Amino acid sequence: MDASEVLNDLIQFMDVSVSVHLKDSDSQYSNRPSFEIDGEDSGLLIGRRGETLKALRFLASSIISSKNKKRTNIYLDVAGYQERRYDSLSHLAEKVANQVLKSGKAIHLEPMPANERRIIHLTLQDSVDVTTNSVGSGYDRRVVIEKNN
Repeated sequence: MDASEVLNDLIQFMDVSVSVHLKDSDSQYSNRPSFEIDGEDSGLLIGRRGETLKALRFLASSIISSKNKKRTNIYLDVAGYQERRYDSLSHLAEKVANQVLKSGKAIHLEPMPANERRIIHLTLQDSVDVTTNSVGSGYDRRVVIEKNN
């Protein structure tokens, strides 16, 4: 079953006024199909702190994987929310890295999902001044930014 079909069916069941477009077969953040959803009811699909978007992505990926009998992940963005969030996380990583360099003390970021922690790690991976590590488990997993010795 095609990922576009699954997304369009889910959106139809949700009774929201939006349209789904395949942006790219590979997004800049991953090697999976990338879809953009936009329209009058876009905000409803984002939800509080992106929770509805995350649930929609999980549900769509689960259905597609089940139909195709192989694990399939997709990248969804609603009205540019995910791109803005990733840009915001990248700026946060740089800002916190500067704070760590000034104070010399490690800073623990708030818990975040794996895809968001990955953005922090990627943003600072080439830094010779700071390192990043993920600590904790489950929903309490967070990134720690530390000064290199």
